[in-house]
Amino acid sequence: MKKIYLIIFLLTTLGSFSQEKFTITGTVKDANSGETLIGVSIIEKNSSQGTVTNEYGFYSFTLTKGVHTIEISYMGYDLYKTKVQLTENKELNIDLQESTESLEEVVISAYTEKISIKKAEMSVNKMKVQTIKEIPAVLGEVDVLKSIVTLPGVTNAGEGQSGFNVRGGAADQNLVLLDEATLFNSSHLFGFFSVINADAIKDLKLYKGGIPSKFGGRISSVLDIHQKDGNKYEFHGNGGIGLLSSRLTLEGPIQKKKASFFVSGRRSYADLFLPIVQPDNKSKAYFYDLNTKVNWEVDSKNKLYLSGYFGRDIFSLGTTFVNEYGNAVANLRWNHIFNSQLFSNLSLIYSNYYYGLEISVAGFQWDSGLENYNLKYDLKQYFNDDIAINYGVQAINYVFNPGKIQPSEPGTGIETNQIAKKYAIENAIYVDVEHQLNENIDLRYGVRWSNFLRLGESEINVYNGSPVLYNEDTKLYEQATPIGQVDMDKSKVRKTFNNLEPRFSIAYALNNKSSFKASYQRMAQYIHILSNTQSPTPLDIWTPSGEYIKPQLSDQIAFGYSRDFNNMYSLTAEIFGKTVKNRIDYIDGAELVAQEAIESVILNGKARAYGLELMFKKEEGKFNGWISYTLSRSEQQTTGRTADEVGINNGNWYATGYDKTHDLTVIANYKASKKWKFNSSFNLQTGQPVTYADGSYGYLGLNIPNYGPRNSKRLPLYHRVDVSATYVPEKYESKKWKGEWVFSVYNLYNRQNASSISFGQDENNETGTTRNITERLTMFGIIPSVTFNFKF
Repeated sequence: MKKIYLIIFLLTTLGSFSQEKFTITGTVKDANSGETLIGVSIIEKNSSQGTVTNEYGFYSFTLTKGVHTIEISYMGYDLYKTKVQLTENKELNIDLQESTESLEEVVISAYTEKISIKKAEMSVNKMKVQTIKEIPAVLGEVDVLKSIVTLPGVTNAGEGQSGFNVRGGAADQNLVLLDEATLFNSSHLFGFFSVINADAIKDLKLYKGGIPSKFGGRISSVLDIHQKDGNKYEFHGNGGIGLLSSRLTLEGPIQKKKASFFVSGRRSYADLFLPIVQPDNKSKAYFYDLNTKVNWEVDSKNKLYLSGYFGRDIFSLGTTFVNEYGNAVANLRWNHIFNSQLFSNLSLIYSNYYYGLEISVAGFQWDSGLENYNLKYDLKQYFNDDIAINYGVQAINYVFNPGKIQPSEPGTGIETNQIAKKYAIENAIYVDVEHQLNENIDLRYGVRWSNFLRLGESEINVYNGSPVLYNEDTKLYEQATPIGQVDMDKSKVRKTFNNLEPRFSIAYALNNKSSFKASYQRMAQYIHILSNTQSPTPLDIWTPSGEYIKPQLSDQIAFGYSRDFNNMYSLTAEIFGKTVKNRIDYIDGAELVAQEAIESVILNGKARAYGLELMFKKEEGKFNGWISYTLSRSEQQTTGRTADEVGINNGNWYATGYDKTHDLTVIANYKASKKWKFNSSFNLQTGQPVTYADGSYGYLGLNIPNYGPRNSKRLPLYHRVDVSATYVPEKYESKKWKGEWVFSVYNLYNRQNASSISFGQDENNETGTTRNITERLTMFGIIPSVTFNFKF
């Protein structure tokens, strides 16, 4: 660490003696709400040197002594200009006014693009909340995760599937952060809707590559989401009433200009109408979530934030079947500014995922889940206008509950059984340097050292050799039987892993309009979802790395080109290649639920993904939108451990369940007038990989299908069009509330997209014989909806 500081010191001091320099620092806020703004561009007009605000709205900018013209710009806000006389370090806090003229927004876009094109930041997508809300969705329910699927390189396993996939990675390889707290399950209603309430979101950024060193623990992507802080000046509210759910958000000052609160709730209510249709029906199916935040500006150098999220899905068939699952997170943060060049953030975070199931006819109750306690300290040192260094430490304590079964009531004959809980600690130290080498070259480089400690637990299975056996006669893998069990105190370490994760990005600006970029990253993942379905389900179990499950290690390189056209249009093109070591695979017929010897059904394989991503975007004007296209391949391979073993799928590469060769999305928005605006989206993608029967044979009078190689076939081509129209009634100056109606149609031309193909047998046919049949399942046809949104 001392050597790194020495190098940086030498770089920053060379040539610095000729001119005296001073630092401008401050926070940029919304003038109407006091909400801090993320990613605001601060530019010195004459030199075009610039910086952006961090995730807390803070910036630091070093300039030479003298008079400077500073321009502050942010999409959707008026351009702010000021002259600064620098004779000493200066604090400059800025309040930006929301823009009312579309022409001004075009000007702001130009400054924003200038910064992003020159910065060594690639494979990163940012989405405004208003953009997310304009994308048509199922039943008019605004969905953050479904919105990012419209971006290049991002897809999901299929319609109605949970999670999302980035650059050929699995859903559990994405780190989803809400105010720095990990969300282990990102979906409501088994994947139909996102747990993220768009009304609660201030900023969203998706890292697909070139991921900064401060992030770790997953190998595909980071979705970094920040909640609103709350209005510090006035009390306000907004909400919406739709066919599926309603939502309400309240915010306001606790102490004007010093402290504020924010609370946002959402609930679906299909279950409330069931008794009306069927009075005797006791079934329920609904979800709810609650976002909260309190912030206090102690003084100019200290701020405190307390934020939280709680969400649940409830599904029941009377009292015979009850299913409940969801997330709970809390985060206490302290921002401290040591001086004009050193910013810090200390966070204490709690995350929990719970899954519960009760089946009264079987007489049992099942509970499982995962919780972690996360302590992290991040600092950013602004050395000058060319170099800034980010560094910090992190420690996470995990508690895994694979499952506990107990009787739902006395006399059921079910005995209480707790599958041994698992414990682990993940530590990390990182350093990350932002370095503008000269006018044309911008660098970002760093390294993360990660350490994972698998701790002791009770009932550790002991084997005479490998927990997975290979049957040479059947050419299949089988579970080994443990020869015994041992207990180890959870304060002792069973297995230790250490990994260095270097990161590097470079941008070479040809001019203010275009640049070439490249990046390399290595990332390690120590916890994994156990699932043999195409996409995650609420029942899936997380498990830590250990003696038999190795950490996943990913190496990714990417090359890109960015171009801005006339400050109105932009084009990005990227190619990427990624390899993954120790990708989990499962033996044929693996049973994962309530599995007390999970190591006996798992094999370690490898994966690879590569592709091309294109995005053409028009952000401003009455007509705007984007076109994104991805051409990619995602494959997995598990070879035999010895020359005698055939491996999985005969040791051949096979397509992952979320491989989509072609993925095209077109988003088009048109603002016809102050009252009407229209939005549409078109999506076309290659069908999901599946395993089909390629023949059959008779056995004991039954016709048994014979399945071909894994994922060697595909579902039919997927495509659909969604449209929406927003009507804003005439506003009256005397009224403090505003409203709008949103009319939308999902799957406009009623495309019957196949969600799955299943195989069965038909005995009721003309020949009187049994024959194999296939059945096609479609999730959604055409779905019209209407939503009323309001604010006051």
